[in-house]
Amino acid sequence: MIELLKTDEIIEKVGGRFKLTGLIQRRWLELMRGARPLVDPAGKTQMEIVIEEIAQGKISIDYEASGLAPPEK
Repeated sequence: MIELLKTDEIIEKVGGRFKLTGLIQRRWLELMRGARPLVDPAGKTQMEIVIEEIAQGKISIDYEASGLAPPEK
């Protein structure tokens, strides 16, 4: 299992489980369609790449454009 998903840190960073799931799905689809990873993909699955991109802050939800409320800090 991916270690970053065992804690709530990444969930809180995005603003909830459902928002995290949506972000993962969207980015995973981009990778499947040929987008380049924003982190070193050596020896990682696409899911691990997506989770690491989120954890490093390289991808996130554009709350202004989406109309979603940003997470409370």
